[in-house]
Amino acid sequence: MKLLFSLTVIFFLFSMRGFIQTGEGKNMSEKDFVPAWAKKVVWYQIFPDRFRNGDQSNDPDIQSLDGSWPHDNTSPWQVHPWTSDWYELQPYETKNGKDIWFNIQRRRYGGDLQGIIDKLDYLKELGIGAIYLNPVFWAPSLHKYDAITYHHIDPHFGPDPEGDKKLIAHETPDDSSLWVWTSADKLFLRLIQEVHKRDMKIIIDGVFNHMGIKSWIFQDVVKNQRDSKYKNWFSITSWDDRVKGTKFNFDSWFGVKELPEFRENENGIVEGPKNYIFHITKRWMDPDDDGDPSDGIDGWRLDVAFCIKHQFWKDWRIHVKSINPEAYLTAEIVDPPGVIKPYLQGDEFDAVMNYNYLFICSEYFFDERTGITTSEFDKRLEKLREAFPQCVAYVQQNLHGSHDSQRMASHCVNHDLAKIRNWGETFDMWKGSNPGYNTRKPSYEEYKILMFTIIFQMTYVGAPYVYYGDEAGMWGANDPCCRKPMVWDDMEYRDEVYLPDQNQKAKPDSVLSNKELFEHYKKMISIRNSYPALQLGDYKTLLVDDKNEIYAFERSLDKQDIIVVLNNGNSSCPITLQTDHNEYYKDLLNGDMIIVENGKINFNLEKKWGRVLLKDFYR
Repeated sequence: MKLLFSLTVIFFLFSMRGFIQTGEGKNMSEKDFVPAWAKKVVWYQIFPDRFRNGDQSNDPDIQSLDGSWPHDNTSPWQVHPWTSDWYELQPYETKNGKDIWFNIQRRRYGGDLQGIIDKLDYLKELGIGAIYLNPVFWAPSLHKYDAITYHHIDPHFGPDPEGDKKLIAHETPDDSSLWVWTSADKLFLRLIQEVHKRDMKIIIDGVFNHMGIKSWIFQDVVKNQRDSKYKNWFSITSWDDRVKGTKFNFDSWFGVKELPEFRENENGIVEGPKNYIFHITKRWMDPDDDGDPSDGIDGWRLDVAFCIKHQFWKDWRIHVKSINPEAYLTAEIVDPPGVIKPYLQGDEFDAVMNYNYLFICSEYFFDERTGITTSEFDKRLEKLREAFPQCVAYVQQNLHGSHDSQRMASHCVNHDLAKIRNWGETFDMWKGSNPGYNTRKPSYEEYKILMFTIIFQMTYVGAPYVYYGDEAGMWGANDPCCRKPMVWDDMEYRDEVYLPDQNQKAKPDSVLSNKELFEHYKKMISIRNSYPALQLGDYKTLLVDDKNEIYAFERSLDKQDIIVVLNNGNSSCPITLQTDHNEYYKDLLNGDMIIVENGKINFNLEKKWGRVLLKDFYR
């Protein structure tokens, strides 16, 4: 039976809920403390080693792994083939007799800064407005959260690794006035320049809770023990002492001994490392130290920000904003809104990586047996929007995956496996090492669900966030399998034949860029970028239908009004919306024009799809 949905009735039911205002309708008593540009961009996250190898002459060598897990620098090793089958052990790997999980941690693919520069036009074509780079500072691990130094880019990301290492070896590292600029540092500055030339922004990972065991600071403490000038930088729990029979030990991040933590007091990180962090902050935000930050990065993403006391972040924000008032600060805090709220009051961060958005969306769009209703979806979104100052909602990084979670394509495959919002409890369940996790390529129908979800992501309040390769259809389980090398059109990839246990699949999975998905991302990002109402507009819920799983909302700014209608059900549904508009609506997504007849618009909405309706499209 046809169902008629009247906006007149809906407005009566929902006029008091789900409403958020900006611009002229905003409560002007509330300070807008976030950068204006951050409300308008679509983010793209790059994991440097896995994005693009633009310069094979700088590829890492076995010595560059020294200090990183699993601490095997003697077994045969080589730069891993970019296009190989992810779970297939290569001949050099089989010689050490270890399993796939040991060997994946030893893999390096040679991604570098030149590779990123080479693909900036690709990102521009996609419609990306801002880039977030995982750590680029010198470090031995594949992820580089174990920094050797904060004031130099990894030599193997630049054009002259050995020359850079010699320069660094002769520098005075604790005197910022004597820091040198290596070839990798200079190439990074060129990357910033090239990003800005394309009218994009760039931020990098600040990992200030800890460094690596090979850091120049920690190595001095290990060597000189109590006589080290840096002995108070770390939380040393015992020293090498033959008389007392003690051995050197220290506090590390969650017990990971490769990551010694900086010492904290009641005000956060203590003076020595704090000063170092403040100096490197200035170095990368204003490289010329001339008061003009245009040649520096546009902000920071702060790793495990919850591990550092609030006062440090308050002090650091003042420092950052004194260098560049429009710098953007976003934090990794995977906690409920109540825990996050103190960080987002205008004196610490501008935003967080919005994992709570991911949790809500996964339970509505992906889960089936354990999914939530449309009403619950709307309520949870509203609660999340209202948890923080209004300006924050518009710069939250609305993500569907990252380097710390399974890829969204694989989430579609493994729906209902567990609740991803129970982050700590279910983290290992989403790994490829879990026999119950399905590592196969998504089906066409599952990719369609992903496309459907992107319609919502690009029209909802907040800054959409794309993890590298999601637009190409990449799939993968949780860390480390979400960190596969990027799929590029100019490369021919081996089929994925092997399973994690080294058995072979009954049917190989072809690995290639998903053109339909890429074009969908490109189209939805273009729609997002073209209409200010989707970036800055008010948000109002228009329709919540649990029975048919229909959800509709309106984004409006000045005289621009866009209605988004989503069908999360498993069958197509006829829709009638009442409107006081008398002419036309243009469906920006599907391309057809809808004529208003007798104050109503009528259309059919297929399952797992949406419409993006612009009023007065001809203006």
